[in-house]
Amino acid sequence: MGIVVTEKAAGEVKRILEEQRTNGELPEKVYLRMRVVGGGCSGFQHKLDLDPLINEKLDETFEFHGIPVVVDKRSLMYLDNVTVDFHDDLNRRGFSISNPNAKSTCGCGSSFSM
Repeated sequence: MGIVVTEKAAGEVKRILEEQRTNGELPEKVYLRMRVVGGGCSGFQHKLDLDPLINEKLDETFEFHGIPVVVDKRSLMYLDNVTVDFHDDLNRRGFSISNPNAKSTCGCGSSFSM
């Protein structure tokens, strides 16, 4: 089981956390939560959220470049060898999740099938 969060993605998460903490919007301990949910035109979607809560029975925790990451055990089945990256290019800005296990993706790239 392998999940990779690139250094660039971790840096952007740190920037977002710092900005929201400065505004008083987040508690001190916050996790990057990775999930797979049903939806989209292909059946599944990857989700990234900031979450202050963790369920010891249902969640697995990881750390990448100083960022605590939480994945629920059900989603973990779909996230083997996934890479989370951040792009800050002229034509593309935001997080991307590359899942080599996806059999197909929709035209806009926001959902996938297994």
